[in-house]
Amino acid sequence: MEIQITPKNSTGVSRTVAVTVPANEIATAEESTVRRYASAARLPGFRPGKAPVAIVKKRFAEAIRNETIEAVVREAYKEIVKDDTKIASQPHIHDLKFEDGQPLTFEFHYEVRPEITLNRVNGFKVERRKVEVTDEQLQEQIDHLRDEKAAWAPIDGKPMEGDMVRVSLAVADDNGVIGESREVPFVLGDKKAIPGIEELIMEAAPGETLERSVRWPDDFPDESQRGKSKVVRLTLNEAKRKSLPEFDDAFAHAVGDFDSADALRKAVREDMEKYAEREANADVRSKLMDEVVSANPFEIPPSWVGQLMKNYAEAYQIPAEQGDAFEAEFRPIAERQIRRDLIVENLAEREKLGATERDIDDHIAEQAEARKVPPGELYAAFEKAGRLKELERSITEDKVFKWLTDQNEIV
Repeated sequence: MEIQITPKNSTGVSRTVAVTVPANEIATAEESTVRRYASAARLPGFRPGKAPVAIVKKRFAEAIRNETIEAVVREAYKEIVKDDTKIASQPHIHDLKFEDGQPLTFEFHYEVRPEITLNRVNGFKVERRKVEVTDEQLQEQIDHLRDEKAAWAPIDGKPMEGDMVRVSLAVADDNGVIGESREVPFVLGDKKAIPGIEELIMEAAPGETLERSVRWPDDFPDESQRGKSKVVRLTLNEAKRKSLPEFDDAFAHAVGDFDSADALRKAVREDMEKYAEREANADVRSKLMDEVVSANPFEIPPSWVGQLMKNYAEAYQIPAEQGDAFEAEFRPIAERQIRRDLIVENLAEREKLGATERDIDDHIAEQAEARKVPPGELYAAFEKAGRLKELERSITEDKVFKWLTDQNEIV
């Protein structure tokens, strides 16, 4: 098919081309569409596929016209893809014009992958934060372990903040009529109940029923209820208090089969230091990438940013009414992520740092040894879960950032 494609506008990663399809080509494409319709058409008074072409053409005029245009547009798209292999987005059609006996004209608007030239990737000085686990941080983590193993025991007296309660709660409506009660469990102080109700609960003993007017806070989520006072009737059905286990040898053995509390304390510190080490390395990576991005600006396709934003919104289940605020907050993050990935890809190709099969095998063997499973079994698990590509990207990133670290000063 003879198709005239004329570049019209080229700005950054945006492209616009004007497309003209001669009238004779349109007529040929239309004839092909009509023949296809005629061979399958079922019209009253005619056997299937035997209706006159003129009648078929008249009966299905709009559908034939639309399919003809679609066929021509597909051909034009193939021509553009053939000439420009770096298309980054699905082309959009604008200003389509088609009159009988006249050429078909329209514009294709699309985006291309950015041309990335990394002129400067070294000479940067990045500070690496000191890896240190303080005694206070260690104790906080140990207390967290104790809290996870805490026991809850019923109490006879009035509950206080931190206690777990189960209450039957009924609230009066705007006319002062108290509705049906419902049982609600929560921990006092976790902000799941308004302060006035928590205060009332802490005045009750298990089994006791109290009734009082409670004022709804000024920052209550439902604006129509803010500042209102309502009668609340509640019965404290049960109250339990948390009891933390002692951090001793028995606790250490129960947590992870450690020989002693000292052994557990040492293991916790080592885990925290490893985590702090990973966080420090990640921080260095982030700072290095910021330097490289700042020194090598390039434009990225807006459609890529939009798609990543959509993925973020779906992952975080953002309501439609919060879409604009979410986009304003996360757009810079999406743009940075795309630039980061393109730079890693560029350096991996330029410096030949891509993950090899040997790299993947060695990584799986190391992980298999740590998990005490055969390497072949772990490889099969990665393959079944579709995670080999993800592993390949992870290893490639590690090699790229190792190369970047060697090229720059880390203090």
